[in-house]
Amino acid sequence: MRTSIALALVAIAMVALIPAVAQSQNMMSGAAGGGGGMGMEGRTQGMGDPQAPSSMSEGEVRKIDPTVGKLTLRHGQLRNLDMPGMTMVFRVKDPAWFGQMKVGDKVRFVAERVNGNLTVTELQVVHP
Repeated sequence: MRTSIALALVAIAMVALIPAVAQSQNMMSGAAGGGGGMGMEGRTQGMGDPQAPSSMSEGEVRKIDPTVGKLTLRHGQLRNLDMPGMTMVFRVKDPAWFGQMKVGDKVRFVAERVNGNLTVTELQVVHP
Protein backbone atom coordinates (compact mmCIF):
# COMPACT_ATOMS: atom_id res chain seq x y z
CA MET A 1 0.00 0.00 0.00
CA ARG A 2 2.79 2.44 0.91
CA THR A 3 4.53 1.68 -2.37
CA SER A 4 1.36 2.51 -4.32
CA ILE A 5 0.95 5.81 -2.50
CA ALA A 6 4.61 6.70 -3.04
CA LEU A 7 4.36 5.91 -6.77
CA ALA A 8 1.19 7.98 -7.05
CA LEU A 9 2.89 10.95 -5.36
CA VAL A 10 5.90 10.67 -7.67
CA ALA A 11 3.62 10.55 -10.72
CA ILE A 12 1.72 13.64 -9.55
CA ALA A 13 4.97 15.52 -8.94
CA MET A 14 6.27 14.62 -12.40
CA VAL A 15 3.06 15.80 -14.10
CA ALA A 16 3.21 19.06 -12.15
CA LEU A 17 6.81 19.71 -13.31
CA ILE A 18 6.22 19.16 -17.05
CA PRO A 19 5.11 22.80 -17.81
CA ALA A 20 8.07 24.21 -15.84
CA VAL A 21 10.54 22.01 -17.68
CA ALA A 22 9.02 22.91 -21.06
CA GLN A 23 9.15 26.62 -20.26
CA SER A 24 12.78 26.43 -19.13
CA GLN A 25 13.68 24.65 -22.38
CA ASN A 26 11.95 27.42 -24.36
CA MET A 27 13.86 30.06 -22.41
CA MET A 28 17.20 28.30 -22.92
CA SER A 29 16.66 27.87 -26.66
CA GLY A 30 15.72 31.56 -26.99
CA ALA A 31 18.76 32.72 -25.03
CA ALA A 32 21.09 30.61 -27.17
CA GLY A 33 19.90 32.27 -30.38
CA GLY A 34 21.73 35.60 -30.05
CA GLY A 35 20.30 38.32 -32.31
CA GLY A 36 19.88 41.58 -30.45
CA GLY A 37 17.36 44.32 -31.09
CA MET A 38 17.19 45.24 -34.76
CA GLY A 39 15.27 47.74 -36.83
CA MET A 40 11.51 47.65 -37.37
CA GLU A 41 11.67 46.13 -40.84
CA GLY A 42 9.80 43.05 -39.65
CA ARG A 43 12.69 41.80 -37.52
CA THR A 44 12.66 40.50 -33.99
CA GLN A 45 13.12 42.98 -31.17
CA GLY A 46 14.90 41.77 -28.05
CA MET A 47 16.64 38.47 -27.40
CA GLY A 48 16.09 35.44 -29.61
CA ASP A 49 16.67 34.09 -33.05
CA PRO A 50 14.81 35.95 -35.81
CA GLN A 51 14.97 32.75 -37.87
CA ALA A 52 12.83 30.90 -35.28
CA PRO A 53 9.34 32.38 -35.71
CA SER A 54 7.62 29.17 -34.59
CA SER A 55 8.36 30.07 -30.95
CA MET A 56 6.50 33.36 -31.37
CA SER A 57 2.76 33.87 -31.00
CA GLU A 58 0.63 36.10 -33.20
CA GLY A 59 -1.53 38.91 -31.96
CA GLU A 60 -3.11 42.29 -32.59
CA VAL A 61 -2.46 45.44 -30.58
CA ARG A 62 -5.71 46.51 -28.88
CA LYS A 63 -4.43 49.13 -26.43
CA ILE A 64 -1.10 50.79 -25.63
CA ASP A 65 -0.50 52.31 -22.19
CA PRO A 66 3.13 53.44 -21.93
CA THR A 67 2.51 55.43 -18.74
CA VAL A 68 2.05 52.18 -16.80
CA GLY A 69 4.17 50.02 -19.12
CA LYS A 70 1.32 47.80 -20.32
CA LEU A 71 0.15 46.51 -23.67
CA THR A 72 -3.19 44.84 -24.44
CA LEU A 73 -3.03 42.16 -27.13
CA ARG A 74 -5.63 39.94 -28.71
CA HIS A 75 -3.58 36.82 -29.32
CA GLY A 76 -3.64 33.23 -30.43
CA GLN A 77 -2.43 30.31 -28.35
CA LEU A 78 0.61 30.94 -26.15
CA ARG A 79 2.18 27.48 -26.28
CA ASN A 80 5.03 28.23 -23.88
CA LEU A 81 2.53 29.38 -21.23
CA ASP A 82 -0.10 26.75 -22.11
CA MET A 83 -2.76 29.45 -22.65
CA PRO A 84 -5.52 29.56 -25.26
CA GLY A 85 -6.12 32.58 -27.45
CA MET A 86 -7.74 35.57 -25.72
CA THR A 87 -7.33 39.30 -25.13
CA MET A 88 -5.11 40.19 -22.20
CA VAL A 89 -2.76 42.80 -20.75
CA PHE A 90 1.01 42.30 -20.67
CA ARG A 91 3.93 44.21 -19.27
CA VAL A 92 6.61 45.08 -21.84
CA LYS A 93 10.34 44.33 -21.49
CA ASP A 94 11.46 47.35 -23.55
CA PRO A 95 9.46 50.59 -23.21
CA ALA A 96 10.92 51.80 -26.54
CA TRP A 97 8.58 49.33 -28.27
CA PHE A 98 5.59 51.53 -27.42
CA GLY A 99 6.78 54.11 -29.94
CA GLN A 100 7.12 51.50 -32.68
CA MET A 101 3.53 50.24 -32.78
CA LYS A 102 -0.02 51.50 -32.91
CA VAL A 103 -3.45 50.10 -32.08
CA GLY A 104 -4.48 47.66 -34.80
CA ASP A 105 -0.94 46.55 -35.69
CA LYS A 106 -0.38 42.83 -36.14
CA VAL A 107 2.53 41.54 -34.05
CA ARG A 108 4.50 38.39 -33.38
CA PHE A 109 5.73 38.10 -29.82
CA VAL A 110 6.99 35.94 -26.99
CA ALA A 111 5.42 36.33 -23.56
CA GLU A 112 6.97 34.91 -20.42
CA ARG A 113 6.40 35.11 -16.69
CA VAL A 114 8.92 37.62 -15.32
CA ASN A 115 8.78 38.11 -11.54
CA GLY A 116 5.23 36.76 -11.59
CA ASN A 117 4.03 39.13 -14.33
CA LEU A 118 3.17 38.15 -17.90
CA THR A 119 5.68 40.14 -19.93
CA VAL A 120 6.34 40.52 -23.66
CA THR A 121 10.06 39.71 -23.95
CA GLU A 122 10.33 39.66 -27.75
CA LEU A 123 8.29 41.70 -30.23
CA GLN A 124 8.06 41.96 -33.98
CA VAL A 125 5.61 44.28 -35.73
CA VAL A 126 4.31 42.52 -38.85
CA HIS A 127 4.29 44.82 -41.85
CA PRO A 128 1.95 43.89 -44.72
